[in-house]
Amino acid sequence: MIKAVIFDIDNTLYSFDQVNGYGMRAVLDYCGTWSDLGKAELMELYQKAWHMAQQRIGTDTAAIHNRMLRFQCMMELMGQPLFPHVRTLYHLYWDTLLDHMEPSEGIVTFIQTLKERGLRTGVGTDMTAYIQYRKLEALGLAPYIDMVVTSEEAGVEKPHPDFFRLCVEKSGCRADECAFIGDHLKKDVNGAISCGLCGIWYSQGRQPDKKMPFPVIHSFTEEFSFPDTVENP
Repeated sequence: MIKAVIFDIDNTLYSFDQVNGYGMRAVLDYCGTWSDLGKAELMELYQKAWHMAQQRIGTDTAAIHNRMLRFQCMMELMGQPLFPHVRTLYHLYWDTLLDHMEPSEGIVTFIQTLKERGLRTGVGTDMTAYIQYRKLEALGLAPYIDMVVTSEEAGVEKPHPDFFRLCVEKSGCRADECAFIGDHLKKDVNGAISCGLCGIWYSQGRQPDKKMPFPVIHSFTEEFSFPDTVENP
């Protein structure tokens, strides 16, 4: 029986794909106030900076998501001073994104119902801890979250087994008593299943072409029943 439910954050509790554009437009508008480059050229530089940061980090860890490192590399490529631009861009991007975030339809009631049933609820996310805490607060979900696991804390990204082991440890339950809900089939669903958890795909309303070998949630507004038992791989 499922006793703990762990959620991915980005593109599960809210749509990152929808609000990322707002943050990037704020970044490009800011750069346009002191740079002669057009938005397309600035965006190309940002992509190069992202790749540069990944090469420098060299490992699949939470630091690859750190926007401050990306903006640092971007200023290096542009030959611009790091101060005040890097910190300004970091806060501008995230503050704008947070201002436009909205919880996925039905998710607040969905989690409230789990809490009323006595289940533990948490999040398991690839990202640095600070910004993910800010997202949970901005979404109004913080009061319902019992535990948080980030790849920054785990030292590895999903679908690494150590990430899911930490989720299970914090849940206080056995692996087969934990459900993990996320939008990413490889990282969230298959990663959880391979570690003995109940992996559940949040399809964001997409209808799969074929019957999936695991539970699917199309919308958090729909009725959903967790499986009574979980078959370990």
